Amino acid sequence: MKDYTKTLPEHIEKYLGENDLFLEIYSNTEDYGSGGKIQNSRKKPPLLFIHGAYTGSWMWSKYIPYFLEDGWRCYAMNLRSHYKSRVMDLTRVSFEDYLEDIRVVLAECGEPPVIIGFSMGGILCQKIAETERISGMVLIDSSVCSQVNKMVPYERPAEVFSGNIVPAPCRNENSSTDESLEDIEFERKYLAMEAGKAFCECCIPLGASGGISVDSSLITCPGLVIRTMNNGEEEKRLRAEGEYFHAEYTGIIESTHTGLLIGQRYQEGAGRILKWLEKF
Repeated sequence: MKDYTKTLPEHIEKYLGENDLFLEIYSNTEDYGSGGKIQNSRKKPPLLFIHGAYTGSWMWSKYIPYFLEDGWRCYAMNLRSHYKSRVMDLTRVSFEDYLEDIRVVLAECGEPPVIIGFSMGGILCQKIAETERISGMVLIDSSVCSQVNKMVPYERPAEVFSGNIVPAPCRNENSSTDESLEDIEFERKYLAMEAGKAFCECCIPLGASGGISVDSSLITCPGLVIRTMNNGEEEKRLRAEGEYFHAEYTGIIESTHTGLLIGQRYQEGAGRILKWLEKF
């Protein structure tokens, strides 16, 4: 099995705040000043990658080199008790706790970043963008806010979870059309449990009755929405989310949720983001 985390370039690793949030910082040599500290004098804003449920910064392993090569400084964070962050009692972790984790990392960035959120990380981005200074927002197959859910409700919601801990999803060899066996084995290695309380607050198809409310009028930065678009319902949801946030939007057909980041066609989503980033 190929472990994509082992192919990443050299980078800075830090633990932040009282919850020891594990942060990885990827940057070109010219970005480092005396003492190995990051300099914030470049014109491009940094990119802050926010993972989804069950995962961590490892989920961006294919994306990071792609953006680093184009000259972007990349911050890949881990929420509390995810990946290499300090293990905590997940039965007590809430959605608000995760928002606080992001605020800690925003302070480390030193300047307003472009935030890029996947799945649960996407709805976290939306709430953060209501109150914090950011340069841009990219949502990749994001958990939807209550407003978008009302416009395009899920026709076939999945089983509702009510426990304190949500087990990691099972991945089998036939569960994806755009991920190789190697990709799936990579995910199996790192997928972990998720906080049930936080998860059920925001993931509408898997538990939340109404979802998290987001006031798009408070979000003034440019945005980009990327979603799978394999049927009419997904196409409607893509358009509704893009229009609600006054954002550009792109649908990717014949792709799966995790396949957008880990699958064989990940460059389609990453390339669309790079094209959008040309405005910065």
